[in-house]
Amino acid sequence: MPDRAPQPVDRQLPTDEARDLISLVRDIAQREIAPSAAEEEDAGRFPREVFTLLSESGLLGLPYDAEYGGGEQPYEVYLQVLEELAAARLTVGLGVSVHTLASYALAAFGTKEQQVEHLPAMLGGGLLGAYCLSEPASGSDAASLRTKAVRDGEGWVITGTKAWITHGGIADFYTVMARTGEEGPRGITAFLVPGDAEGLSAAAPEKKMGLKGSPTAQVHLDGVRVSDARRLGDEGQGFAIALSALESGRLGIAACAIGVAQAALDEAVSYAAQRRQFGKPIADFQGLRFMLADMATQIEAGRALYLSAARLRDAGLPFAKQAAMAKLLCTDTAMRVTTDAVQILGGYGYTADFPAERYMREAKVLQIVEGTNQIQRMVIARHLAGPEGR
Repeated sequence: MPDRAPQPVDRQLPTDEARDLISLVRDIAQREIAPSAAEEEDAGRFPREVFTLLSESGLLGLPYDAEYGGGEQPYEVYLQVLEELAAARLTVGLGVSVHTLASYALAAFGTKEQQVEHLPAMLGGGLLGAYCLSEPASGSDAASLRTKAVRDGEGWVITGTKAWITHGGIADFYTVMARTGEEGPRGITAFLVPGDAEGLSAAAPEKKMGLKGSPTAQVHLDGVRVSDARRLGDEGQGFAIALSALESGRLGIAACAIGVAQAALDEAVSYAAQRRQFGKPIADFQGLRFMLADMATQIEAGRALYLSAARLRDAGLPFAKQAAMAKLLCTDTAMRVTTDAVQILGGYGYTADFPAERYMREAKVLQIVEGTNQIQRMVIARHLAGPEGR
């Protein structure tokens, strides 16, 4: 049986422009990202130069308006770009997703003046963003956040600590949720904080099981002053803005998860075609063939679900339930598929000489970030049965 090299995913794309875009992304992934992914992840190196290239190539603002330097692509296309990037290196795919999330509040809720002033640099000017909602004592219960923003003349003074911040310490701007009023969700406001603001600092990056090239750190705001012109939306609207951003962000995580799962499947298929035992390739053994078939089917199901949710979003229809379903299914799929890929490679799968173990370690975090999968089940159940305790 001949070796079987992985084939590119056969994508259903709406336009010729989208097909050209995917071709560009694949070329960048193969030339600039994948070759150094394993070495740089092992060293914990963040590839800022890759994000500069992505910005110059118009890939950091794909779902946003062309008027401000965005790509004006539907989410159906943007998410498939994320999948391709994550398959090459999750640090890059997830980083683009987080940057898009950090830009959302301004793009969707900012004033025209704010958008004109800030969006072009954020979408195509080489800047990198971070999204600051979680805190050391408020993760899943985000509405209990304690970071405060207090009015001071014509501006605000922000004090508090944010936790689990992707790009913490290296971001050029931070979208920060802070309490400006009463307890609970109605007392939270969103702010756009520059990365070089006086009083803003980051702790040492967390030492993580996987995704080592992507810095995750606490961000400290010690009396950070911002003008009222950097308030996004109305006072007290911040939590609604945060939840709206996360609905779209969950689709980004779903797409990244399918990218990691696809990379693991490609590795498993390639290895099984070449590895010989008992006089034939192990891909000829039925038990293993069935594993590959199940992996491929789960990936296709996850891809179909996240694209279905994206098409609802593109049509302006409610998609929160489907986004939670996609995040849940796709990240659980990534965990199963990467675990099976390690099993198919056997002892080699457990070594760092092959990427399967890295995919498995990376898949785990996707079940946690931007709402744990337990939270996704709560969201889905609320859509089905209504709020708890009625």
